[in-house]
Amino acid sequence: MSQFDGNGNDKLQFAAESTATLSDSVFEPWKLLLVDDEKVVHSVTRLALEGFELAGRGLQFISAYSAEEARALLAQHDDIALILLDVVMETDHAGLDLVHYIRRELNNKFVRIVLRTGQPGQAPELEVITQYDINDYKEKTELTRQKLFSTVYTSLCSYRDLMALENNRLGLLKVIEASAHIFERRNLAAFAEGVLQQLTALLYLNKDAMLVQPCGMLARPASDSLNILAATGCYSDFQGTVEISAFDSDVGDRISTAIKQRSSNYGDNYWVSYYITESGMEQLLYVSAKDVFSIPDIAMIELFVRNVAIAHETIALLESNKHD
Repeated sequence: MSQFDGNGNDKLQFAAESTATLSDSVFEPWKLLLVDDEKVVHSVTRLALEGFELAGRGLQFISAYSAEEARALLAQHDDIALILLDVVMETDHAGLDLVHYIRRELNNKFVRIVLRTGQPGQAPELEVITQYDINDYKEKTELTRQKLFSTVYTSLCSYRDLMALENNRLGLLKVIEASAHIFERRNLAAFAEGVLQQLTALLYLNKDAMLVQPCGMLARPASDSLNILAATGCYSDFQGTVEISAFDSDVGDRISTAIKQRSSNYGDNYWVSYYITESGMEQLLYVSAKDVFSIPDIAMIELFVRNVAIAHETIALLESNKHD
């Protein structure tokens, strides 16, 4: 609930604590940790952010009423995206000590931390910003509903970008490691898995993706088989040779269409990329997305499939020569 002051700003008004913590999103929510020794601050924050959504994901609120309780919760949740943190709790510097613990002891550089204080004199803004690794500093009296919403939105965008870069870095390291041994060990599966991770992180995709090859098309589409080279997310249980009929009917139809028409196809939340090498080796990439694919997204996916297909063809030729 909010009310307007004389300047037309919607100042937050205390209200009863909301029991709803999750939006009706089909994706995993962003985890937001509220750390404040005043219960009413938790209630009004939950109410002010009711219905919040970013990239199809709502919010999951986690409450701590002391810095000590927050430490315990941080040990249980390593994927907290944002912390709204009070400065003065069990001690005058409890909040700042918690920041030090998060950044230095937990070595967590990704979670976004926004300090909220009702006693700015206890922790001057300039001193806090220069000495502590925080991402924003707000006095509770200035934090209107609109400003709170904006703060949370921009903080989560920043967290999302940082995590995408980190996942991309981890994926690239995996690709480099696999690439160093790809010809020696014929380890295309590890190579493809690493590139899948890199691609999904770079495009802000779900982790649902798979790289596949047709295993020889039969007369009946329901009997067609695929060779799963690498898979993530909901497809990670599929390995080796799998019948197309084992997949959801929509997924199976999309893959079958791409193979039969020898062309890529896409919709609002999926992309099937088809590529065939000069020697006739076919390969497909199936990915799902939260939003509609953009032209740069499509170009990146096509380049990915082309590069991995060429690498697979090279290994296949080496294997063939080995057994000749």
